[in-house]
Amino acid sequence: MRRQVGRVVAAVAVVGAMVSGCGSGPSQVGSAAIVGDEVIELSTVQDQIALALSPDKAQAVAGRNQGAGGGYGAPQVAREIVTSAILGDLLDRRTAEEGIAVSDAELDAALATAGSPDELAQASLYTPQVQREKIRDDLAAAALGARYVDRLGVTLEFVALPTEEEATGAAQAVAAGGPGADAVFADVPPEQRAQQVRAVDNPALATSFAFGTPAGSVIVLRPAQDGAPWTVIRILERTTDLAPEGPSALDRFSQSDLQLIGYRLLQPASEELGVQVNPRFGVWDPIQLAVVDADQTAGTIVRAPAAP
Repeated sequence: MRRQVGRVVAAVAVVGAMVSGCGSGPSQVGSAAIVGDEVIELSTVQDQIALALSPDKAQAVAGRNQGAGGGYGAPQVAREIVTSAILGDLLDRRTAEEGIAVSDAELDAALATAGSPDELAQASLYTPQVQREKIRDDLAAAALGARYVDRLGVTLEFVALPTEEEATGAAQAVAAGGPGADAVFADVPPEQRAQQVRAVDNPALATSFAFGTPAGSVIVLRPAQDGAPWTVIRILERTTDLAPEGPSALDRFSQSDLQLIGYRLLQPASEELGVQVNPRFGVWDPIQLAVVDADQTAGTIVRAPAAP
């Protein structure tokens, strides 16, 4: 096992490699990410990354590595932290629009049931002060999810294709519309056409990209495993104003579910505003709603060509 001084030096070296060199354009100089016209400064995240890679946070990193089945190291730590900063920016915008705020009393109540301060510190990559605000964000996201889950629905259709080339070509044809789009779905079974899905009836699906992707978009989804087909999904309609079933609908969802749904509701804003990530950290994947390595995206989202 390495001595602590060696680990500190290694952590500093990794952070230095990650935060130096800020992409190809001047707009990214000094930034970890850019959301719309708002810059998330490197200084906002670099101290957090350094702390997360220090010996003090070894248990938190080890726990994540175990949960991921291995392969969770310095790059994954950095991406998690940058992802959190991006989602925090998007969440602040949306909750301000919605008038959602989590009081200190509500936050204290949640912390009282989350574990002891020592347990929270050991599981967190952050300082206690920053972790407190991360939990406030999670509560705000859950409140956002609770507000919309009973009114959220999509109409979609999908087709499976054997190769990336065929899937990409089909997605472009579907996005362009017209006879070419109709041809893609011509032989698709009825149960894969124009399916109306309510989030409240599908808790497992409600947190997914299907409920966050804007209408008119076409998703090319990578196979989940080798040998499986590619999937092309067309979002025909997305609505957040269905007639609600009532308060009892929320009983189908855990607090964690509502939190994830709340964050998923930020996906349209991430696409509308645009999210640029310093290439040192990776790329923004709206399907996973996370910063990932460039070759680890879940797929692509194709939009209709702009009108001439």
